[in-house]
Amino acid sequence: MPSSLPPESRPSDGEFQRRAARNLAPVLPLLQELGGMFAAAGHELALVGGPVRDLFLGRSSHDLDLTTSARPDQIEALLKPWADATWDIGRDFGTIGARKGDAIVEVTTYRADAYDRQTRKPVVSFGDSLTEDLVRRDFTVNAMALRLPGVEFVDPYDGLAALAARMLVTPSAPEVSFGDDPLRMMRAARFAAQLGFTVDPQAQAAMTELAGSIEMISAERVHDELVKLLLAPDPRAGLTLLVDTGIADHVLPELPALRLEVDEHHRHKDVYQHSLTVLEQAMALEGDRVVPGLAEPELVPGPDLVLRLAALLHDIGKPATRRFESGGGVSFHHHEMVGAKLVRKRLRALRFDKETIKQVSRLTELHLRFHGYGGPGVPSRDASGEVDSQWTDSAVRRYITDAGPLLSRLHLLTRSDCTTRNRRKAAALAAAYDSLEVRIAALREQEEFDAIRPELNGNQIAETLGIPPGPVLGRAYKHLLAFRLDQGPVGEAAAREELLRWWAGQPEADASSS
Repeated sequence: MPSSLPPESRPSDGEFQRRAARNLAPVLPLLQELGGMFAAAGHELALVGGPVRDLFLGRSSHDLDLTTSARPDQIEALLKPWADATWDIGRDFGTIGARKGDAIVEVTTYRADAYDRQTRKPVVSFGDSLTEDLVRRDFTVNAMALRLPGVEFVDPYDGLAALAARMLVTPSAPEVSFGDDPLRMMRAARFAAQLGFTVDPQAQAAMTELAGSIEMISAERVHDELVKLLLAPDPRAGLTLLVDTGIADHVLPELPALRLEVDEHHRHKDVYQHSLTVLEQAMALEGDRVVPGLAEPELVPGPDLVLRLAALLHDIGKPATRRFESGGGVSFHHHEMVGAKLVRKRLRALRFDKETIKQVSRLTELHLRFHGYGGPGVPSRDASGEVDSQWTDSAVRRYITDAGPLLSRLHLLTRSDCTTRNRRKAAALAAAYDSLEVRIAALREQEEFDAIRPELNGNQIAETLGIPPGPVLGRAYKHLLAFRLDQGPVGEAAAREELLRWWAGQPEADASSS
């Protein structure tokens, strides 16, 4: 591939050597020791891929990827007496792993794979040269190497120029590279999000043409790339690339479906752009956040996958629930409930774990709950100018208990969901949520919501009503829990009185009395 930069703009080999020595200083002795071992045994060895790329980006590489002319058995024979531990889980693909102190290395035999273009499964074939190995890598910025032990820079496909231009270029023709492994198209989106790179126009055209081939890739591999993208500093860039090339239509179709037609008669916000903005705003709130009324800062450590997924997907129920009203407006009634179901379906298909699915769908279901606080739209104010919440303590308790351990994330999601350009309305909504958080803090100070229970336990309920364990006892327990949330702490006597009042209206009570 020709360089996108003039030769004079490229760092010289001497400059590269200085950078490599500086950035690799903590592990350079270990790498040179390894290189000397392999050279003494008659084998080539080179640091390759991401670690070399990251020398120039100032990023640390926790694992060290190396490639060699040695075959797996020979690699293992060299590493075993040197390392503290070795493993051969990747032996079929030519990889032997090792740990020496705190350093993790993976050494892989030169590869020259072929692909059947139907299942994408490679026919593993070992190669004989470093250049042949580098051409099968995804992008030229990952096709640079350092020969060891001499720390000689190898860049046959002009990856350094592409790195300087922050451009993703494929070592071979992009249709060949992506045809060999369609997951490389998602890696392009991930690198756009992680590293701020743009995709070479020819490569982006090939991504668009071959978008459907991503369906050959297992859901587990797609899941892994999507998670890395979402946890990156700029997921919007990667998601936009997936949508613009049509790849999202195959891996996350609910996202491009948010690009609803907006016309002058039925005005509503661009739900797709709104969702990306909510994601960015939620990310900005990750970390420590001071909450009025709380002694300690509230913390949602970032990057938080559950929060980011909920921010991105919270409105995916809107396309299915959009209705054009006679007055010219648009409604999305119950889109939060429809959206929660769609979230569960999509995240299951992408092989997310059950707890993540549960949490993201619950946040989607709850994301509109706040909008009843202070009435629809801009909250009202009393005569003194204070926000009039219109919520009882009972409603606030239910908000807390319904969110449960997701309350901190729900705070961030709800605040992020305001993308209006109307500053007055945005300020009013923020003030309303401030007042809600103050009330939540006050109630949490008074009551232990994490351990909230009815003031009569199951045995006391059964004894009071004279009933055995079973569904009726379960209904009675749920009623007393709701009563506890509505009324707050009232004591056992009041709880027993309420239980008897409720029981008097149940058909089972009539049956037992007869």
